[in-house]
Amino acid sequence: MEEKDTQRELPSLQWFPGHMKKAQRLIEENLKLVDVVVELRDARIPAASANPMLAEIIQGKPRVIALNKSDLADPAATKAWLAYFRAQGIRAVAIDANKGKGMKQLTQAAEDLARPKTEKFVKNGGRGRAARCMILGIPNVGKSSLINRLAGAARTKTANTPGLTRAKQWVKIGANLDLLDMPGILWPKFEDMEVGLKLAFTGAINDDIYDQEQVASLLLELPEKGWELLELIGRKRGCLVKGGVVDTEKAVRIVMTEFRAGKLGFVTLDEVPQAESMSEHEEAAAKPAEGRP
Repeated sequence: MEEKDTQRELPSLQWFPGHMKKAQRLIEENLKLVDVVVELRDARIPAASANPMLAEIIQGKPRVIALNKSDLADPAATKAWLAYFRAQGIRAVAIDANKGKGMKQLTQAAEDLARPKTEKFVKNGGRGRAARCMILGIPNVGKSSLINRLAGAARTKTANTPGLTRAKQWVKIGANLDLLDMPGILWPKFEDMEVGLKLAFTGAINDDIYDQEQVASLLLELPEKGWELLELIGRKRGCLVKGGVVDTEKAVRIVMTEFRAGKLGFVTLDEVPQAESMSEHEEAAAKPAEGRP
């Protein structure tokens, strides 16, 4: 069988679908309606799941970072990332939207950051109102699941397919918080192929647009033997077709599904960066919003 090329190059991941551009315009048009931005990231890839475009889009809006899917990440790494964000002057919390972990901390952080705006509104003669938040993040990071959890009911349609939630939705969360859900957006070009690779690992990019066997081999962290290990997994898990040949497509589905479900262990793929060695992507992701109270 011909050996697969497992070079860490994924040129096909350079994409920016039309609905993503539309989502960006929608976010920019509605930003003035909210007091604070909740930026949702994947706890397994806190840097790679940060969209550097958001730093420019949200500009001076106060922001809280929510590291979702923390149940799938290395707890020690998540703790280190939260400390890192605090050192940058950014409010950040670890959450698990599916199980409800961290919901109180998240809503409290959003209300705290919005308070200067809501209090100023009342001081200037306006009627008291709930804090208004916008939830932003790349596709498939868990925005709909988070809103469903906060609202206590399936108010938004959820799925594992990146980019499903595309229309804006207001959701009332108690008396003190209104949430505006917006579509997930990716950026036009991945300057670092490792970023694109991690997004593929975690399901932020549609599986149909890249070589899944190549990505699954790289996920096994043995680039020179990843293909061999994938075949070994296929044989051990009974992924065989006529003649004893490994059905690699089935083996790939097993590897990717079980990794994304946390069955391969608690994994964090991004290391906490040293301030002096931060990339432009990390700097954009870590930079506090101007005018933060």
